[in-house]
Amino acid sequence: MAELDTNKRKRLPKSKFAEPDKRKYPIEDKAHARNAKARASQAVNAGRMSKAEEARIDRKADAVLKKPEPNR
Repeated sequence: MAELDTNKRKRLPKSKFAEPDKRKYPIEDKAHARNAKARASQAVNAGRMSKAEEARIDRKADAVLKKPEPNR
């Protein structure tokens, strides 16, 4: 997963977070989107998040995961 330090995270627009109001679960690339899905699943299993919240995060992360990779 690409490194995301504090300064880079602060500069990300709200649209790059699965929960933009809380600025939680960054999804600026595919690696972070996969991680957001995993953390949301863990939060549901631990009772810290509802299934509806997880589904919303999964939808946003899936949109990032379906985008084609840019040619490098």
